[in-house]
Amino acid sequence: MPASFNQAIIDEFRANEGKVGGPFEGGDLLLLTTTGAKSGARHTVPLGFVRDGDLLLIVGSAGGAPRHPAWYHNVLAHPQVRVEIGTETLELIAVPAEGARRDQLFERVVAVAPGYADYQSGTTRILPVVVLEPSGAEAAEGPAEIGNLADKLVQVHGWLRAQLRHIQTETDAHFAARAADGGSGEPPAPGIGLQIRQHCLAFCQFLTFHHTSEDAHAFPALANHHPHLREAIDRLGEEHRTLARIKDALLALLADITTADPERFRAELARLSAELVAHLDYEEEELLPVLSEIPWPPGPPVPEPAGDGAS
Repeated sequence: MPASFNQAIIDEFRANEGKVGGPFEGGDLLLLTTTGAKSGARHTVPLGFVRDGDLLLIVGSAGGAPRHPAWYHNVLAHPQVRVEIGTETLELIAVPAEGARRDQLFERVVAVAPGYADYQSGTTRILPVVVLEPSGAEAAEGPAEIGNLADKLVQVHGWLRAQLRHIQTETDAHFAARAADGGSGEPPAPGIGLQIRQHCLAFCQFLTFHHTSEDAHAFPALANHHPHLREAIDRLGEEHRTLARIKDALLALLADITTADPERFRAELARLSAELVAHLDYEEEELLPVLSEIPWPPGPPVPEPAGDGAS
């Protein structure tokens, strides 16, 4: 659809609490915001969706065009997406379904929205079915209410720890299925190789963002205001660089998870997990007492006290 047409729908959606008229009136519509695979820019598109329990299903139909839509390439590069439904905004992870699971989910979509079957019959490419999953932040360990920067840090760390456990569980299931498959070359049921890739990629990208933000902003400010923490902050910064190297090695293995060496992949994942958990523990031990004194979210800037009138 032309960008101007999409923008008109987006504007109407946001102005009317998720309701739109015209050809989409009464249909299930969401706004999907992705990060450009090449540009890194944010892009929003309106898409129809089908609910599957707690999950949301979207299809890369592009109206039956011969190529996948741009948003699909974006979610393969950047799995973390923002979804608007009605007045609700969600941070989710986009995971394309594989093999038999993709076919099952496509049948569910067609049962609700038969037009997708027409799109599939009009093209030789397999229309991707993308599952929009919760990021896991809701189930992560951490404080129920965020009142200071220490609480916020614990919340972020809880998400990282939860994602590591989730990836480890998926990895074990994937390699067990590969072993049972006997090396036929087909993705093993339930076809979770791409699922692991997307979750690992989302985790690694979030970790990079978190550490980059700390190195660029939080750590220098803390070191300036609390000189006694400088040694700990320097150590944390060096650990960030070590973790980045391990993360890059893991991402290289994800280039084709279906043929990755199980022992090497598990060893890299175990090494990353152990170093990351130790890093998070040390960071909390050293910084939480100071961070607990800083309100979150930050309040308005405190005005400078009035001078005595001298210039």
